[in-house]
Amino acid sequence: MNFEYTHRPSYTHLIVELEHGESIMAEPGAMVGHSPTISVETESSGDGILGSAKAMLGGESAFVNNFVAEDGPGQITFAPPSPGDVMEHQLEGETLYTIDGAFLAAEGTVEIDSELGGLKSMLGEASLTPLALKGTGSAFIDAYGGLERLDLSPGESYVLDNEHLVAWDDTIDFETRRVGGLKSTLLSGEGVVFEFSGPGTAWYQTRDMDALVSILAPRMPSDS
Repeated sequence: MNFEYTHRPSYTHLIVELEHGESIMAEPGAMVGHSPTISVETESSGDGILGSAKAMLGGESAFVNNFVAEDGPGQITFAPPSPGDVMEHQLEGETLYTIDGAFLAAEGTVEIDSELGGLKSMLGEASLTPLALKGTGSAFIDAYGGLERLDLSPGESYVLDNEHLVAWDDTIDFETRRVGGLKSTLLSGEGVVFEFSGPGTAWYQTRDMDALVSILAPRMPSDS
């Protein structure tokens, strides 16, 4: 499998070239187009793969589109749902955790799991339902805005707002907490934060979708 990006970093397209027999899975709605040699199957997963937070927490079935170069080599173009960048992370028998909505695509050799037990409970206060991307192969995640990489050395820490967090590796430690009391949380516009401690790596996006919504909402037409 080979891939390239176009229109980076604001409106990134991910273009994937598959050899005969290779496959890649992607979130529903990510496909822009593909060669006629590519077959597409939509598969359900009881584990909540690739669903929204509502689908995962509600126990509904979620879906994944599986693209296979069935009739020869072919090309597929993917685009994230929001304007921003895309990055590839090469898994080598490890785990990459992503927030719900940040997963774009992954090779068929990558296992995707949303049954994270205590981790899901820990992140419930931050309204996050993480996915665990495991195994070996390329995984692609997307961001609203640019993607920044945070590499922490042993003993080094950094605090990230939960609305900007995108992904983190399985070597980094973290804890979640609210910013101040209820009054300061409401007035500051901040809520839950993650304090990451090295060694390890986390990735975050440069823009906050909820902040955009709060700006646009008062300007939207209303029946009242």
